[in-house]
Amino acid sequence: MITYRLNRLFNPKSNCALDVAIDHGFFNERSFLTGIEDIAKAVKTLVEAQPDAIQLTIGQAPILQSIPGKNKPALVLRTDVANVYGTELPRVMFSRIIEQAVEQALRLDAVCVVVNLLRIPNAPEVTEQCIQNILKLKPECERYGMPLMIEPLVFRPNEKAGGYMVDGDIEKILPLVRQAVELGADVIKADPTDDVNEYHRVVEIARVPVLVRGGGKAPDKEVLQRTELLMKQGVAGIVYGRNIIQHHDPAGMTKALMAVVHEKVNADQAYSLIRRPA
Repeated sequence: MITYRLNRLFNPKSNCALDVAIDHGFFNERSFLTGIEDIAKAVKTLVEAQPDAIQLTIGQAPILQSIPGKNKPALVLRTDVANVYGTELPRVMFSRIIEQAVEQALRLDAVCVVVNLLRIPNAPEVTEQCIQNILKLKPECERYGMPLMIEPLVFRPNEKAGGYMVDGDIEKILPLVRQAVELGADVIKADPTDDVNEYHRVVEIARVPVLVRGGGKAPDKEVLQRTELLMKQGVAGIVYGRNIIQHHDPAGMTKALMAVVHEKVNADQAYSLIRRPA
């Protein structure tokens, strides 16, 4: 059944996927809400643009799944909530999964559940909580045939980065990705590396499909060029959030990225699909 659900996530011709993440409201950070204050409007815009999947939380997933018809994007359900993304880290940090996560995903007709595997400097207790979350989720996923997407994230020191910033050091990313696979990931959702041309090493060590996170907001051409290079490195697709939903033309940016991911269109050609600002 895991394969059956993944068939709804990945495009049948390219075997790749574009998952648009708009689950940021889960994390209680004001800056994460830009572009998704009106979540129903954001979902409607994305549905019309037709990415392969939209990543949502249990509280917002019904907005997508209430839309009639069989051609809407698949649901990827976020199953964990953490408090580790602020400019100033709290005294006590945590990462917790929702109760009966897989059963809730089934009721919402999700094709996949996603959970974090965080590596934060001087916070091994958060990594331990993430591992416990995964160890709890994996048997449930196997029981019900639900694909498990694990998101290994390496953080930079908060005092240097000034808030939530990922570390693109491939030597740190590789072992965390491999740990996620060893823990039972069916799909990996990983950070981009500082040198995009090295990303084939992440793909090789993972064995399972790798989707690459978008990272911070960046200029359109930079995002498209990076995506083009990542696809050439053998990734199975991308999971972008802010670079789509905070864009002046979310639908156009989605179409541009879909062209790069599925049709192997180059960045310059894809850029022409984006409407210029008024």
